[in-house]
Amino acid sequence: MRNVDAAGLGIGDDYPPRIMGVLNVSEESPYDPSVYDDPGEAAAYVDEDLIGEGADIVDVGLESANKSFSVLSAEEELDRLDTAVNAIESVSGDAVFSIETRYAEVADEALSRGFDMVNDICGFADPEMPNVCREYDVAVAKMASPPDLERPGALEDVDWAERRSAEWERNASYADYIYDALKQNGLTDKTIVDPAFGGWSEEKTLEDDRETFRRLREFRGLDRPMLVSINRKNFLRSINDRSTEEALPVSLAATSMAVERGAHIVRTHDVAETRDAALVGDTFARERIRDGDGIRIEELDVTTTDEARRHIERLGGDPDAATACTMRVFELTGLTRDARRALASAAADRNAVFETGGDGVLLAGKPADLSAIAAVTAERAPEFGPTERQLRDILG
Repeated sequence: MRNVDAAGLGIGDDYPPRIMGVLNVSEESPYDPSVYDDPGEAAAYVDEDLIGEGADIVDVGLESANKSFSVLSAEEELDRLDTAVNAIESVSGDAVFSIETRYAEVADEALSRGFDMVNDICGFADPEMPNVCREYDVAVAKMASPPDLERPGALEDVDWAERRSAEWERNASYADYIYDALKQNGLTDKTIVDPAFGGWSEEKTLEDDRETFRRLREFRGLDRPMLVSINRKNFLRSINDRSTEEALPVSLAATSMAVERGAHIVRTHDVAETRDAALVGDTFARERIRDGDGIRIEELDVTTTDEARRHIERLGGDPDAATACTMRVFELTGLTRDARRALASAAADRNAVFETGGDGVLLAGKPADLSAIAAVTAERAPEFGPTERQLRDILG
């Protein structure tokens, strides 16, 4: 996993999780505590509530990304840029300042006037955005999005059959859409990937976001640091039926999990609390990087075949080898004597781990081997059929 330098701030596995606080200079933005149109008041908010609470990065939004509002043109965003520039010039604290925009023209102007990085919610839909970021040698957060400046994050509206193939679309899940969207139009050396949590279109479901969160480790296969924006999002609030105001606890729980799964930046309105939660996740995450006497050793965070496949594809290897990169472990109870014997025999033929004691059986092996073992067992012991189908569903 490569690290990224954002105006001297290290981002990646070699660094602690970074907190991105939010300042909006857009009167239509839905979260009132972060909205300011007076530069002095905005600067005080940044110093006290963002940097003062532990924000490493301050993300400044010129317009609301809420799909219910009209999209501003580049000229309209530029009209608001003076307020943003005057605000950051008045800040006394030290932070990296990010401009949230979909337009290369706005990014260019903001970077020339003191901003340090870019947050592109349209995922390089403006083809000049990567060039501008390379020219200024700045970090850029790229959110998964269609190649359309008017529809950030609306991946359900993409004709995936036309982009890839009808077969790919039939087999793809929502997280696959996210992954493919992040790859479109390429990545700069200083790109930070954002898997686009939130209600970016009417078609997107809460389960889409939950699937993306469950598969968060896969996005490490892009070999770039990862930003997540999950603060008080609906897919978390709906778990325990909380309002936005009541949703801080679920956000903090998810923050720790996201960092443990590989997120490097957490974008939030609740800086101090989110920082604490991120540090908990970081403390209990696995140690991924080691030095092997001058050779860098990185333990890839792989728990599923899909996660392994992402890394193999990145390295240009054979994706089919992913089935040999992971091991699954199951305990089965309630087996009949015939099923137990058949399972033990099939496991031995595949060199899988089979241990038994009391009523339980521990079965461990590569996913492809376990699927074959289950199929053979069902042939030899028909009562094992329902269990074989369940294992097949789990193993994918």
